[in-house]
Amino acid sequence: MSILMQARAMRHGARFRFSGAAVCAVALALASTVSLAQTPAPAQQQPQRPRSNAAPQVPNAAPAAAPASQTKATPGPSVAGSKDHGGADVVARVGDRDVTVAEVRQFVAALPPRDQAVLAQDPALLSRTLRMMLANQLVLKEAVTKKWDKNPAVEAQLERVREQAVVETYLRSVSQPPENYPDDAEIQKAYDANKTAFVVPRRYRLSQIFVALPAEGDKNAEAAANKKLADVQAKLKVAKPDFAALAKELSDEKQSAEQGGEIGWLQEDQIRPEIKAEVTGLASGNVSSPIKMSDGWHFIKLLETKASETRPLSEVREALVQRLRAQRAEALQRAYLAQLLERNPPVVNELGLSKVFSAADGQAATR
Repeated sequence: MSILMQARAMRHGARFRFSGAAVCAVALALASTVSLAQTPAPAQQQPQRPRSNAAPQVPNAAPAAAPASQTKATPGPSVAGSKDHGGADVVARVGDRDVTVAEVRQFVAALPPRDQAVLAQDPALLSRTLRMMLANQLVLKEAVTKKWDKNPAVEAQLERVREQAVVETYLRSVSQPPENYPDDAEIQKAYDANKTAFVVPRRYRLSQIFVALPAEGDKNAEAAANKKLADVQAKLKVAKPDFAALAKELSDEKQSAEQGGEIGWLQEDQIRPEIKAEVTGLASGNVSSPIKMSDGWHFIKLLETKASETRPLSEVREALVQRLRAQRAEALQRAYLAQLLERNPPVVNELGLSKVFSAADGQAATR
């Protein structure tokens, strides 16, 4: 399990073990051993997910319709903003050992580009990843002190990791596309051939007032909910009702209530079918009749709508370039391996190979 995966596991409250592979990964990622004594922070609880009218979102070329809240990282005591270590920014400290921004950047630079992008957008995950890096270093220090790295099985595993790292980095080096690839004509051709992937479905900007449905058997709560439902209906029937003010006052979905009931932009394939059926028949500025669902009643106001469209090349150009370069790199790597094997054709003893597992099975049966 990589450090980033461990940090993600902490975010979801999952337990984990420090595996030999994780320690090896850190040993290879950092040039020097960091002697630290900081324990990882406990997993943070995720805020309760508010009720939403959106159906489960599927990957799409369009950007996310509604912004997601992010948890802010909590800086460690007397560390954030300090500048020791010859003027370098210190981001962590335990005892007399400081970890600088430069060291963390070196670690992050060794991660795959996708993981780097995730960390850049999630400060809380970056903080947990740093804590995992420090915790793994504690394990590494103790293991080396006890000469665990001299264990023959560990030495063999380390050698396999080293060999794999050499192979992967060398293959990347010999399969890099030219700097000027792709050119404008190739980008345009790829865009034209994949326009359907850049279609954004029809979108709706919605607000809601939500009246929660109480648990079955709670007669008092049910009576209170029905009273609130009737109250909302009555207030929405007056001339030019202030929907936003009513949502702040009466809606049981607190997150949207704070925004005057506004949910934001949703693609039509993200809206729950029961609500979509009502929304598609509304004119902008109108409010639906109460829609009863398993969680309660929803009053939906259509603020505005946008027709389906194809994202222009200018919006998707950078992502398209990265995809084309990745595809060319894969093709160059396959071509390189094919030429290498053609010059050095392997000869495999299939009969001998068939004995690999049969011999192991036989040894296991005699134990």
